[in-house]
Amino acid sequence: MGVFVVRHGETEWSLNGRHTGATDIPLTNNGRQVARLLRPALSGHALPLVLVSPLQRARETCELAGVAASARIEPDLVEWNYGKYEGLTPGQIHEQAPGWLIFRDGCPEGETPEQVGARADRVITRARVVEGDVALFAHGHVLRVLVARWLGLPAGAGQHFLLDTGTLSVLADYRGVPALKTWNAPLVGYVLQSLNEDRK
Repeated sequence: MGVFVVRHGETEWSLNGRHTGATDIPLTNNGRQVARLLRPALSGHALPLVLVSPLQRARETCELAGVAASARIEPDLVEWNYGKYEGLTPGQIHEQAPGWLIFRDGCPEGETPEQVGARADRVITRARVVEGDVALFAHGHVLRVLVARWLGLPAGAGQHFLLDTGTLSVLADYRGVPALKTWNAPLVGYVLQSLNEDRK
């Protein structure tokens, strides 16, 4: 079993470093081009379960990856609720709250790390009962929490897993122990690696 974890492609707000939670914005043209690279990366895998955040940037990435026909909307994969910090850059937030760290402090009028962790746990429970590979299309902060919870770490440990837009990660098991096979892999590099492995 492998869990393919995809952070959606680039958006205008991700380029500007703005916290994008519930604000529903589309991919940039570059974000769409990168998302199309998922097709060869995922085409060789049977995916009995594909879950996607309801937000259009994740749904569009899923569609361009060629697996939208079998995808199910999963509200638990929506991005962290940033509350008062929605649309702000880290610099703007630190002007109001010096030393703020989302994985420790959460967001005023938004979610705590524990609340996001509970959502991630529900997604993991769904993925673990599937026979075969799973694909998840979602967002940076929620996926960082999800990998932490997959590994049995507290939600706040997501701070240790940097995650760029338009990347593919793979969660797996090592002899029954939750493990991380690939993390934050640029799609171009991942596709080339997969093609080389297929030629061996």
